[in-house]
Amino acid sequence: MSESSMRTMVLHAQGERLTAERWPIPEPGPGQIRLRVTACAVCRTDLHVIDGDLPDPTLPLVPGHEIVGTVDATGPGSERYQVGNRVGVPWLGYVCGECRYCREGQENLCDAARFTGYQIQGGYAEYTVADERFCFPIPDTYGDAEATPLLCAGLIGQRALRMAGDGEAIGLYGFGAAAHIIAQIAIHQGRRVLALTRPGDTLAQNFARRLGAVWAGDSTEPPPEPLDAAVIFAPVGSLVPAALRAARKGGRVVCAGIHMSEIPAFPYRILWEERSIHSVANLTRADGDELMRIAPEVPVTTHIRTYPLEEANAALDDLREGRLEGAAVLVP
Repeated sequence: MSESSMRTMVLHAQGERLTAERWPIPEPGPGQIRLRVTACAVCRTDLHVIDGDLPDPTLPLVPGHEIVGTVDATGPGSERYQVGNRVGVPWLGYVCGECRYCREGQENLCDAARFTGYQIQGGYAEYTVADERFCFPIPDTYGDAEATPLLCAGLIGQRALRMAGDGEAIGLYGFGAAAHIIAQIAIHQGRRVLALTRPGDTLAQNFARRLGAVWAGDSTEPPPEPLDAAVIFAPVGSLVPAALRAARKGGRVVCAGIHMSEIPAFPYRILWEERSIHSVANLTRADGDELMRIAPEVPVTTHIRTYPLEEANAALDDLREGRLEGAAVLVP
């Protein structure tokens, strides 16, 4: 590799495949750090950006927002990390710090927020730069590739689990990268996890059982007991009324994805009796600090399949078609 360029996988237009290109190695600006990327997980949000479900990305774009790397340069005024430190870069990459939401501890709702691998160049590359305020130290117990799913699947899942309340019977709709992390945390907390997957997905159902789910079956079936809460990770709007029907009186349904297909009309009677629907938007830095403390305590084991950087399209295809247990991770 030349000293002035790096390998990248680039999106030029939504709905197209990524292309392998050489780009100049970026220089860190004020308050930024540059990372030599050692691993970057492939998230379903990447699919939504690439496929056009999320509008107006920065183009051309290097996707990827579950990044682990080693600091190799710091910009002016950067003081939090030193060259050689290992850090993670999540989805949330910038907030204004001044609006009502930022002032009230809801920076995940900031109207001026910018996101890694969407408006900010991401981690499907050998190097990336990030605002040091939005990076996290990685627990020593995790390898580089193993840590990457914590940075979005884990963070969003943990926020969704907290929003689900203290109920004992937790239904997880869709059993991919986020659910496999949150299932371990919920079971550690003494809860019963029930996994509901796309019909006939025995791969995901067997995976859930191996991780300790008390039941795993098709999302088209009612679970064997009323749910205190349901967390929907699959981007399928028809699961909302299905989860409401499965929830007990006073139960909660939490929609954890950044994108979901249209929610069909449903009768009021399945919402009645104080059932509720919540959505999860993005993450806060406090979420990251919390998860990086909790994950080693459980301990959470992440299940991954690694791919060379140039095979990013294959990893995206495997995620799209449900051929993964856990998360796909690109290793430059």
